[in-house]
Amino acid sequence: MKYMVLMYADPAATEAMTKEQRAEVFRRHEALHQDLEGSGELLNGAGLAYPRDSTTLRWHPAADPSATDGPLIGAAEQLTALTAYYVIDCATPERAREIAERVLDFHVVAVELRPIHDAFGMSGT
Repeated sequence: MKYMVLMYADPAATEAMTKEQRAEVFRRHEALHQDLEGSGELLNGAGLAYPRDSTTLRWHPAADPSATDGPLIGAAEQLTALTAYYVIDCATPERAREIAERVLDFHVVAVELRPIHDAFGMSGT
């Protein structure tokens, strides 16, 4: 079963991280990446730019789509923001959760583990 591991962090805390903290986050993700690549469970993944650098498009039934700068939710609601993701292919939901738990730390404060019901363009599909 394929899963998307969505990682959330506080953008302000991310910007405030020290060089040493950034190196630790990189080290932990690189170790996970190597483990998952070795097991064949990692399909893809990426880090994402800050929410302020995003654009949100909204559909309107009687008009052209509208675009706004920034994330889908407003700043008042945005305690944490999507910061990165992995797409993994695991034998069991328990294994997917085990992988997702490995990304929780002082930086990634929440992880959403979501099954993928339809995939295209990924190896192993």
